[in-house]
Amino acid sequence: MKLTASLSLFLSALWLLLSGHYDILLISMGVASVLFTIYMSHRMKIIDDEGHPIHLKGQFFKFWFILSGKIFTSNIDVALRILGVKPIQPQLIKLKLDQDSDLSKVIYANAITLTPGSASLHIEDGYLFVHTISREGAEELLNGDMAKLIPKGITGENQ
Repeated sequence: MKLTASLSLFLSALWLLLSGHYDILLISMGVASVLFTIYMSHRMKIIDDEGHPIHLKGQFFKFWFILSGKIFTSNIDVALRILGVKPIQPQLIKLKLDQDSDLSKVIYANAITLTPGSASLHIEDGYLFVHTISREGAEELLNGDMAKLIPKGITGENQ
């Protein structure tokens, strides 16, 4: 029930945010569409902890906030390298994956790829191979700061 209420609130807020219309008719259609979505989700038995992981919401907000900052600063760093202010020093590194589930490993690899100037290439035997355009970027990844951002408790399996 807690998941259904949380999902209903999330879908309602998202609908209001994306529609931008606050007429009685449109709000009633939004309520009807949210209720229909919740009803169909229950019938299909797809509402679970992984479909709407409210137990991780605080960790994910922190993760996205810090990742957004890293993306912003990396954009500036890449622009400076393109303009020739900083040198381009390509690096290929091998990172040990300490995450406990496949889903958390994929989230980590995607977070690296989302950050300009780096790309996750391959996961093999508990290691992630990453290409960066700078020595500083490689050292930052080797320090493990981004790995610590990944929220704990992600299993990727139905519970």
